[in-house]
Amino acid sequence: MSSPEVGSSAPILPPSAAQFSAHVPVLVIGAGGCGLSAALAASQAGAEVLVLERDASALGTTAMSTGLIPAANTRLQREKGIVDSPEVFAADIVQKAKGQTDAGIALALARESARTIEWLIDDHQVPLSLVDSFLYPGHSVMRMHGSPNRTGSELMGSLVAACERRGIDVLCEAQVTELFADAATGVVHGARLWRPDGSREDIGCDALILACCGFAGNDAMVREFIPEIEGATFFGHPGNKGDAIRWGLALGAAVRDIHSYQGHGGLAAGRGIPILWPLIMEGGFQVNVHGQRFSNEARGYSEQAVEVVAQPGHVAWDIYDARLHALMREFDDYRDAIEARAILTAGSVAALAALAGIDAAGLANTVAEVEALVKSGAPDFWGRRFGGKPPLTAPWHAVKVTGALFHTQGGLAVDGVGRVLREDGTALPNLYAGGGAARGISGPSSWGYMAGNGLLTATTFGRLAGDAAVRQLAQA
Repeated sequence: MSSPEVGSSAPILPPSAAQFSAHVPVLVIGAGGCGLSAALAASQAGAEVLVLERDASALGTTAMSTGLIPAANTRLQREKGIVDSPEVFAADIVQKAKGQTDAGIALALARESARTIEWLIDDHQVPLSLVDSFLYPGHSVMRMHGSPNRTGSELMGSLVAACERRGIDVLCEAQVTELFADAATGVVHGARLWRPDGSREDIGCDALILACCGFAGNDAMVREFIPEIEGATFFGHPGNKGDAIRWGLALGAAVRDIHSYQGHGGLAAGRGIPILWPLIMEGGFQVNVHGQRFSNEARGYSEQAVEVVAQPGHVAWDIYDARLHALMREFDDYRDAIEARAILTAGSVAALAALAGIDAAGLANTVAEVEALVKSGAPDFWGRRFGGKPPLTAPWHAVKVTGALFHTQGGLAVDGVGRVLREDGTALPNLYAGGGAARGISGPSSWGYMAGNGLLTATTFGRLAGDAAVRQLAQA
């Protein structure tokens, strides 16, 4: 007998239907970056905590990311002489989202961001350092922090090790299908989970934290809420089925920015390896099969996904040179792309066009146009400026990419510590959410996503929710 799919029955059951085999003060659903951050914070605050994970190991959406977390006014920034503040960070977030996000939540997260980075380093031995070799789209200063190889899997490995050191139980292959809650008060009493052998178990709790991400792996929800990206490659965690939204709605929670998502306009076609945006920000550009540019690539990698998907064959090519090739070697993903032979190299533009199957005359014209823009410093048709960067020179490089959907950014409405809110703004009694399960700070669409928004909300809301849940229990 296999476990049932979420959605096969009522998402909320009465407490009287439960047969609790165990009880923990704090229960966390989802063992990605948000869930493990929440568990670490709850444990530090003195509570016993259990994490439930549907997969065979704790990876989640975080493991598929670059693992970079933005934060303002950290000691790592100060050591490098970088001046930043939560107010500047929050202003960048709001500007990228065109003013269409919750400015109060953005500022609250920005103010807590440095504490998150230093908490991970000092309390949990997560080896974070400042990325200071380039600037990501939307950020006015360098504030991205990552592990040595700049991978989410490396970050997750550190979080898992931290949980092991604290003796936090992470129960894998435990798929939660229903919650137990009081219909009148909304108090959550626990969750029902299924194991691979078909056995069922009910776990009781005093507080529940939803850290099971969004709905990018739910085809029906993607089709309904973000149809513009339906044709893109899904490069996210397959367990992102919208469970948190479904449970929250059944409990009377509000949902916000349901159309918001993080796309990526640079997934190596046929390889499933992200080609990261420093390549673009430092002077590279994208062309279609005709050798023509088609947008301002430097606006951001999220909104570029739709632009790439709209090109012939749903593909484009990143065009760059040896200087950028060397820069990108800092990233483990790019080194993987080299190993996968995704990178094309040629001594001339004509030879590169032949290798890539791009129209040679079109590519030559575009290269000349970009060179002129570098020299003049003038904006192009879409408003991008190439001035201030070295001109691209031979040998030339190219990589074929497609547009991808990484994860959704809309979700349950929450306050500044992750408490789930109803439509009237009041908080559900003991329900928290963070990461992809909660409304993000990217506004209502793809263009508001700024690099690191996902992991900022995952780690910081996770930390805040774990701590707030324990403090609430202490006051009960």
